Amino acid sequence: MIQTLRNAFKVAEIRRRLAFTLLILVIVRLGSQIPTPGINTEFLKSWFESQMSSPFNFFLSITGASFTTMSVFALGISPYITSSIIIQLLTIAIPKLEEMQKEGAEGRKKITQITRVLTVALAVIQSVSMAIGFGSSYLLNYTWYNVILVAMIMTAGSTVLMWFGEQITIRGIGNGISIILVINILDTLPDDLLTLYQHFVAGQPIALGIVITLVILALLFGLVLFVVYLQGGERRIPVQYAKKMVGRKMVGGQSSNIPVKVNTAGVIPVIFASSLLSMPSMIASFAGVNVTNPTSVGGHIIKGLSQSSWCNPEEPIYTLGLLVYVALLIFFAYFYTSISFNPLEIANNMKKQSGFIPGIRPGKPTSDYLNHVLNYIVFVGAIGLLIVALIPIVLFGLFGVGSSLSFLGTSLIIIVGVVLETLKKVESMMLVRNYKGFLND
Repeated sequence: MIQTLRNAFKVAEIRRRLAFTLLILVIVRLGSQIPTPGINTEFLKSWFESQMSSPFNFFLSITGASFTTMSVFALGISPYITSSIIIQLLTIAIPKLEEMQKEGAEGRKKITQITRVLTVALAVIQSVSMAIGFGSSYLLNYTWYNVILVAMIMTAGSTVLMWFGEQITIRGIGNGISIILVINILDTLPDDLLTLYQHFVAGQPIALGIVITLVILALLFGLVLFVVYLQGGERRIPVQYAKKMVGRKMVGGQSSNIPVKVNTAGVIPVIFASSLLSMPSMIASFAGVNVTNPTSVGGHIIKGLSQSSWCNPEEPIYTLGLLVYVALLIFFAYFYTSISFNPLEIANNMKKQSGFIPGIRPGKPTSDYLNHVLNYIVFVGAIGLLIVALIPIVLFGLFGVGSSLSFLGTSLIIIVGVVLETLKKVESMMLVRNYKGFLND
């Protein structure tokens, strides 16, 4: 990785792209420090500190903790991420969108435009809902004028971030939205390291403190290594193309493969499962119901669905909610993979191109074989994803730390995935430059 970056800085074009990306990221972080006028930041800070569930902490991490201060970029790029997921799901359900996706570059432009419009709509809904929902506690002066003003500022901030991400993709080093997301997550890294120090090292004898520090570093290194293998692991299914006569030439006879990633769904299953389980607790919290010390059966069920109640040795009964979380995560892993990877379509395309998997007949047998391989790989990926997702939950339940650490769990998967993809993008830029140089010679 270091060698790749060193070689990249030797190329003038890549240096310009890196400088442009860095400039945009600096602007993003500066904008995250500018508070939105008319916001009661003290109330929001104390309110979010009382919310210990992972969905809240994940949302705070992807916004660079700017949501607690309600900066102009408070919503971050979460509306864009949500709209992208919605459009991807609707592509399966709406034939018109599916046709656009198959139209190539022109169709992708139309889908991108629809995603932008939906992003703005979601930003408006989120900002207005927060301004009205929190009411006078959220705004210093609770009037319709201030509600509209705050909603406009936050919507504009989210739209600008979306535009920044697109500019990084076009003029920078690519993966613009993802890079902004990672920078926001890493913004809270110093505070997270301080939290680990205060919980495990502070107050310990020097020798024991050094041992604990080495153990923590070793565990973090092992976790990062595990995520790297989880994100980069793939099963390559060999494909052979038969020779056929085209005009007077014999073509085909080439070998290829179908790469199937181990973690085919990325972090989507974790986000879906966490969000679904957090909805009862969030609704109860907004309704003023005390779910910390429930007195009814419904209250106990809501507390059991809250991640902050799991793995607590003093209240082990609530850990049963973890089983629901595990089931949802595995379900969404299979569900999301099923809509993004269609074995029947792949088998039909291979048959049209005279391609086949060695030892497997074309058509339905190929589709069944791909389904079998996919089911196995998705299960392995879901278990790996579950291990990573459970680490902050277990740490919080046992030690009271982990749920608030931005670089663990879902965030770590995002960080590793984006870093790997960005390095591949830089390497491809360098490869294209070498080809250009060869052609010019």
